[in-house]
Amino acid sequence: MSVKKESSKLGIFTLLVSTSTLICCALPALFVLLGAGATLASLVNTFPELIIISQYKIQISLFTLVILVAAGVLIKRAETLPCPVDPDLRYICLKTRRNNKFVYFISVGIFLFASIFTYILPIYL
Repeated sequence: MSVKKESSKLGIFTLLVSTSTLICCALPALFVLLGAGATLASLVNTFPELIIISQYKIQISLFTLVILVAAGVLIKRAETLPCPVDPDLRYICLKTRRNNKFVYFISVGIFLFASIFTYILPIYL
């Protein structure tokens, strides 16, 4: 049961880390791209911490990348581990692996979206 909790914590942690990249870096770029500068100004006025956080966007992005790579390696390694023989436990094991993979791919998608809006799109605009 503790393996299931640890796996769930890993998935939630990767989702949290990739979402922080989205909030600090991609949302301001997206608002400016869509012409919603007033919305961005209101958001920064409400949450002035966004300015401080976005000063460290490179460090946040690198940290997120390291965490996502480590989580990917652990998820890939977990695929090769055997599941219990008991049908109920086997079902839980396979379901947990599937859920972790799903959360991981959502996290990677969020990170890629944030990275594109933060680093690649401003070059071409």
